[in-house]
Order: sequence, then structure tokens, then C-alpha cells
Amino acid sequence: MTYDNTLKYLVEEYPEDFIRYLLASEATDIQILKTELNQEPIRADSVTFLQTANQILHLEFQTLPASTPPLPLRMLDYWVRLYRQYNCDIEQIVIFLKPTTSEAVFIDQFTARNTSHRYRVIRIWEQDPEPLLLSPGLLPLATLARTDSPQSLLQQVAVQVSMIEEEATKQTISVCTQLLAGLVFEPELIRQFLRREDMRESAIYQEILEEGLQEGRQQGIEQGIEQGIEQGIEQGIEQGRQSELRLVIRLLTRRLGSINSQLQSRLQELSLAQLENLGEVLLDFASEADLMNWLNTIES
Repeated sequence: MTYDNTLKYLVEEYPEDFIRYLLASEATDIQILKTELNQEPIRADSVTFLQTANQILHLEFQTLPASTPPLPLRMLDYWVRLYRQYNCDIEQIVIFLKPTTSEAVFIDQFTARNTSHRYRVIRIWEQDPEPLLLSPGLLPLATLARTDSPQSLLQQVAVQVSMIEEEATKQTISVCTQLLAGLVFEPELIRQFLRREDMRESAIYQEILEEGLQEGRQQGIEQGIEQGIEQGIEQGIEQGRQSELRLVIRLLTRRLGSINSQLQSRLQELSLAQLENLGEVLLDFASEADLMNWLNTIES
């Protein structure tokens, strides 16, 4: 969630940087589109409309290749919904952030009987960092790019961040850089080159933090509701079992006379289904021995 929010923010704030890097074109007449697509709502990571080219750039950022439903099917689903809604050319790109040897990061199409859909895949750890170092919006991604000296690359990114003139922009890019760098660098190393204080002061960090807290609260509410439902079901079952137990004991008392404490304890352990079965057969009992034999049968 943290990395998704960071990158969504960067794409929305610096769409020209991403368009220049990913599409090798300049565009100023762009529009950020809603990422919640029609039908049953699903939310894409980034959807940008290049008005002059009549083209949509759809980006998905993946920290890990695992996805439910599988990523190729998701990309087809996104494409169909986008095309239905906007009826224009759609360029789809999946950007994998964290190095992995999983075969999933090399899959760039969905295939099924009579259906095939392709999209671009970028494994950011294979990319040349130089183009990423040229634009503020891409600097955070540069920390994940190809290098023989990760520490030197992180230092180079930090220098580029420090050269940003506008203080609020510098602070925000610093925070985004620290968040993404955390995918591959130890916190102590990140703190050597980038100001940790920017985290506490940054609006984007506070927004990400608040969203995380809200998500946590919502999950807590949902878990509480789920637990409440489960507890209610359990309580209902137990109440039904106790009612059935009282009825069975009354019937046994009328049939056999008083029931000794040992047998009553054994009856207390019976499930609702077992008590219901006992209620059906107890009229055939002639003595406590019959009851004891029945109990021994179900416990054996």
C-alpha cells in the first residue's frame, strides 16, 4: 500500500515525466482520469489521458509478482473496462519494483482459448538509472534501477534531490525516495544520504500514514463484525443446545425417574445433533442401563 500510494502520487504530480520516460514523447495536454473503473468497481494504479494523441497510459506498480486474480487477467480486465469507457488507444505498462527471479515478472500477456491480450512489462532493476535521474518525478524510482554500486546510486539520487530548488517539492521527493528506497536498502543507509526529518514534515507521508491508519481501522471494524457474527452464531447454537438438553433431561426423568449426576455430566457434553438423536430414541429406554449403553455407543 505504501509503495502504491507513493507512486500514484508521483504519477499524478509529474505525469509529463512518466510519459516522457515510458512513451518517449512530450505531452502537455493531459488529464488524470479516475482510477476506479465502471462495472463492479476495481481500482487501477494510474490512468492518464493524453488528449492530443487520444491515448490512455495505464500503469500498474507491483512490489511482488503474486496477485489475486492473476496479473495478466487483471490487465485484460482493466483494458476492457478502459476501452469500453473511453474507446481510444490504451498503452498498458506493468512496472515491477522489487528484484525477483520469479517467472511471473516475465509474463507480458493473457492467453486463453480465442483470447490474447498483451501489455508491456518493465523490471525496474534492469533499467538504466540515467533517464530516471533527469526528472524529479522519476528520482525515487532511480533508487531501484540497475547498478553495480547500489550505495553510489543512492548517493547520486540524494544529490539530485538536494538540488531541487523549491523546498516543498524537495521535501516531497525526498520522502518518496526514502519510501521506495526502503524496498532494497537498509534504513540506516538511507538515513546517511536523506533527511529523516522530511518524513514527519511531509504532507504526502502524513497522507499515506493516515490512509494506512484508516485501512487498519476499517480492517479492524470488518474483523470485529465478522467475529461478532461468528460469536452470535456460536451463541445461538449453544443456546439451542442448552434448550435441547433441558428438554431431553425432562423426558428422561419422566421415562426413567431421576438421572444420577454422573450420567447428567455425560449428557452435558453432548452436541446439539447428539441431543436431538437422543430425543428420538429415549422413548425406547427402559432403564438407566439403556441410556448408559447408548452413551457408550456414541462415545466409542
